[in-house]
Amino acid sequence: MAQELSIPQLGVTMTEGVITEWLVEDGATVQQGDPLYTLGTDKTETEIESPAAGTLVILGEIEVDYAVGTVIGRIE
Repeated sequence: MAQELSIPQLGVTMTEGVITEWLVEDGATVQQGDPLYTLGTDKTETEIESPAAGTLVILGEIEVDYAVGTVIGRIE
């Protein structure tokens, strides 16, 4: 079963974020806890880890503003 990757809310006032870099290639096999991408906000940049093991499918593009909760990929 695929698990969706969505933009997390890293702070109480956070409403959107920007993927500044994908750290793993589309189609790569990842393990739970592996860093997937860097998420930029108005205050910081944070590496976001994989919530599960499987194959990464990238849907989100770098340097695009995404609202919290937007699906940007999935682990299959």
